[in-house]
Amino acid sequence: MSILVVGSVAFDSLETPSGKRERVLGGAATHFALAASFFTKVRVVGVVGDDFLPEHEAVLTSRGIDTTGIERAEGKSFHWKGEYLRDLNEADTLATDLNVFGSFEPKIPESYKDSEYLFLANIDPVLQLQVRKAMPNAKLVAGDTMNYWINAHRENLLPVLRELDILIINDKESRLLTGEANGLKAAQGVLDLGPKSLVVKYGEHGSAAFFTPEVFRTRDCRKMFRAPATPLEEVVDPTGAGDSFAGGFYGYLASQGELTEEVFRRAMFYGCVCGSLNVQDFGTERMQRTTRAEIDEQVQKLIELTHL
Repeated sequence: MSILVVGSVAFDSLETPSGKRERVLGGAATHFALAASFFTKVRVVGVVGDDFLPEHEAVLTSRGIDTTGIERAEGKSFHWKGEYLRDLNEADTLATDLNVFGSFEPKIPESYKDSEYLFLANIDPVLQLQVRKAMPNAKLVAGDTMNYWINAHRENLLPVLRELDILIINDKESRLLTGEANGLKAAQGVLDLGPKSLVVKYGEHGSAAFFTPEVFRTRDCRKMFRAPATPLEEVVDPTGAGDSFAGGFYGYLASQGELTEEVFRRAMFYGCVCGSLNVQDFGTERMQRTTRAEIDEQVQKLIELTHL
């Protein structure tokens, strides 16, 4: 089963209590693709500049990721600079240079059109909807968004939400999207906006899934499932944790070929483990050293930790 992910391939300059790094490989599509590649084939659509070198592309292709859909444009790649010195749970943005990403128009290669699973990473909702319409035969569609699009482009975001089988956002975003202070009411409000299911990320406190009745006939939208986060003694770099969660979650789900309640629940454990692995080093460094066997082992430990 192939996943098509559309989003940013970028460079990040970071400072955390663990140190500083300049221009490490990052971007939502990058982090998602690396995590998902442990489970299934992944195809990426994005745009990069002249500074995206063969050594950077090799990070993806060495995991079997198809980079045919990454457009090369004249100029510099998207670059984000931030720090986590005040709070490891929330970045302080110092600079955002869109560069070639500022004029990004996703182009879906013909060889990608048979992708059964589509993930719309955090980009302009107008572009997300364009991609969705260009992939009408996708078996399952999941997506992400962020506070900027919720606040400034809500009218464009709402049609996207109605196209999603799974929306993956964090707790603050679900409250912002609905105006509800209570987390459960916020989740219900998000489902009322159109996605068939919702996964809410709580950082070090794990994640939760909420479902509309048509997803699993045994459930209704008042029911939920909660998955814990992997306990960690140290977080080096939180950047990309949410995208790695989404990649692990959606990658495992796609690898199973069908969406059942059991598959959905186990996929959340895989998402939690991939997210926790990602934060243990800067950029993509930890995920580059990860193996599928290590991920499986960590998932089993997490299951044992949370079951009687």
